[in-house]
This record gives sequence, structure tokens and C-alpha cells, in this order.
Amino acid sequence: MISAIDLEQLAEIELQKEEEEEEQQQRHGNRPNRPPAPHKVPCCLDPGHLYYDVARHGILQVTGDDNFGRKLVIFSSCLMPPSHQLDHQRLLEYLKYTLDQYVESDYTVVYFHHGLRSSNKPSLRWLRDAYREFDRKYKKNLKALYVVHPTNFIRIIWNIFKPLISHKFGKKVTYVNYLVELREDLNFDQLLIPPDVLRHDERLQAAQKGGPHPPTKTPPPRPPLPTQQFGVSLQYIREKNCGLQIPPVMSQTVSYLKNKGLRTEGIFRRSARVQLIKDVQKLYNQGKPVVFDLYGDVHVPAVILKTFLRELPEPLVTFTLYDHILEIVRVESSLRVMTCKHIVERLPEPSFIVLKYLLCFLHMVSQQSLINKMSPSNLACVFGVNLAWPRQGSVSLTALTPINIFTEILIEHYHAVFSSRCPPAQELP
Repeated sequence: MISAIDLEQLAEIELQKEEEEEEQQQRHGNRPNRPPAPHKVPCCLDPGHLYYDVARHGILQVTGDDNFGRKLVIFSSCLMPPSHQLDHQRLLEYLKYTLDQYVESDYTVVYFHHGLRSSNKPSLRWLRDAYREFDRKYKKNLKALYVVHPTNFIRIIWNIFKPLISHKFGKKVTYVNYLVELREDLNFDQLLIPPDVLRHDERLQAAQKGGPHPPTKTPPPRPPLPTQQFGVSLQYIREKNCGLQIPPVMSQTVSYLKNKGLRTEGIFRRSARVQLIKDVQKLYNQGKPVVFDLYGDVHVPAVILKTFLRELPEPLVTFTLYDHILEIVRVESSLRVMTCKHIVERLPEPSFIVLKYLLCFLHMVSQQSLINKMSPSNLACVFGVNLAWPRQGSVSLTALTPINIFTEILIEHYHAVFSSRCPPAQELP
């Protein structure tokens, strides 16, 4: 039987071998002829941040939700500096500090393995300590772990850790050989994928096809159905529904949750069965009736509501106002409610009406927080990234704070923020 020490040596040898193979590929011109993109310090990162020394590298990002309403956490090995420039104990503390904000909800982790080298990898002892420190609190609501571009090093490490890893946890791990495989479960276009990982994926695909090939043209998207609800604009839904101001999927989910979900602990924090969500989306898109009582799970309409918001071509708070939202952290606390009011009043009428309808409901949910445990702050963590995101890429970890502050103010101070413009006809009582 191979000992743990032997496996550690094999892992180190395998990692060095992978580095040599990559260097050889680059020498032979297999790497796409593009200069590496310079690494930038994430915007809005305050040098006074408790873990600025670690966070500034961008190794860890929280980028909204996956396609099933679960918070999405990304770890990029290629952004880890050499070990002498990074305190790995601080990295572990930062991981726990970040996850502590989300582990009460279901969440997903994407691990980009490419870029882990002998020079920047943490010790196996550190990995063991890290796994032990991530106790049940962190593992319980982790619903999926995607290991992207796995290598033999990963296989050896898995053998080392096998005695520690439960069968239940092992079933959550999915190996992803090519980035395209992530499209099924994740909002791929909003993923924060480091340029080095993108280039590595191109090399792997070129090697699989026997050499460099021009990119395959994707077929044009099919035109949406007249009854389409997901993935189309508010304007499209309004035009196809005789000028209806609130999209049917929103009015139906909100109505159901108002009657049967307000007292559900952790409402909006749980996910639902993946296929079930897809089936409900299909029914809505085909204009067929959806009877939530048949599913026996109040979290189904909750996930459907979040999914609808997340799949809008433009966020409800619009791309134009995104930078204004990020500036909220620079505003004095006493002026923030009025600032949020001014931001919201700049919305086009259709977006304002739908946002007001949604926030009226979320305010109602927050008023039952002693029972459902969903305070304005907790609701903001869930809904913030579904209301605002940048035109390019995804929400960075450093942008989450201003987005959550903005959303929390909208929920907690709903009446003050939305007092100046006429309410929609369907506003909740």
C-alpha cells in the first residue's frame, strides 16, 4: 500500500511534470499569440479591509447565483502569488470570513485548478487543516463543487484525502474538463474567469481537435415564444401580455409566497430540485398554467422568482445605474436613503414599476423576520446580485458590499424610497 508520504511525493512530481509540459507547449508555439492580461486589484477594494493583503489578489470571488438560485463562489489558483508572498493561514481565515456570509444559504463552489504550481501551492498539511476547519456548517449547504481542468495532481490529492472525505460530500464533486461544460449549470457569460484559464482552455480544446482551429460559429438564437417569460425583456413580456405591467411569473410567485411562504424559515435561502425548476420554467415559457401546490415545496416558487430576475437580459436596476449603486459606500449613512431614492427615481417606468412591486413584497417578508429569519440584510444578500450586475462580466466580490447596502435600504426603507412615484395597479396591499 502506498503511504501518505509517498503520495505527497507523487503529487509534487506530478505537479512539476505538468509545469514542464505547459512550458514545452509554450516554447513550441501552441499558446495563443496574445499577451497575458495584467492582473488588476479589484475595484472598490478598501485598503482598510480586514483581509486586504489576501483579497487584493482576487483569488476568491462571489459572483451572484448559479442557474438554480445558489450563491456562486469562485476560487482561482492562477491568481495565487508565490507562497512567500501570501500567508496561507490568512488565506484560510479569509476563506472562512467570506463563506461565513453565505453558508446559511445553499451555495456552489467553482475551483479553477489551472495555475497551481510548486511555487504557489499550499502544503498538504495546510490542505488537511483547511478541510478539517471547514466543518459541517460549511459542508451542509454546499450543493456542488466544480473542479475545472483537473489533472493527475488532483487525482493523487483525492487519494490522500479519501479517508477524510465522506461519501455524501464526494457526490457533490463534479470534474469539468472544458469550460463549455459549465454552461449547463452556471450563468457562463457572467462568470469571472481569469484570462490564463481561458487561454488554457483554448489550448486543451485545440489539442483535443488535433491542432488550432478557428472558433466554431454558434447558431443564431431561436426567436422567443410569444408566451416566453424567462430570458426576455420586461418590454417584450408587456407587449405580449396586453400591456400587463407585472410579468405573470412575478405576480404568480409573489402571490403564492405571500399566502404560503412568509412564515417559512430561510425562505429564498434554499434551492430546489434542478429538473423541477427547469420543468416549471418550460411551463411558463410555453404559456401553460403552473400550480405550485402540486409541487409541495414552497421553495420552488421562491427559486423561480430569483431565476426570473437573474435571467433578464438587463438587470431590473439597469446597467446605467450600476456605477451609481457602487458609489453608495462613499455616501454618509444619514444620506443613503435619499441617495437610493434618487437612484431609483432615474429608472425607466417599466423597471420602476416592477422593482416597486418586488420591494413591496420583500419588505413584507422582512416584517416576518422573527419567524422566517429573513431580515432586510439577509434578503439583500440573496436579492442584491439578482437586481444589479455590470454590463460586462459578473459582480465582483468587492462590489457585493455596495449592492447589498443599496438593496437593504430599498427593503428596510421601502415606503421612503418609493413614495414619490405612482404605485402600479398590482401593488401588494
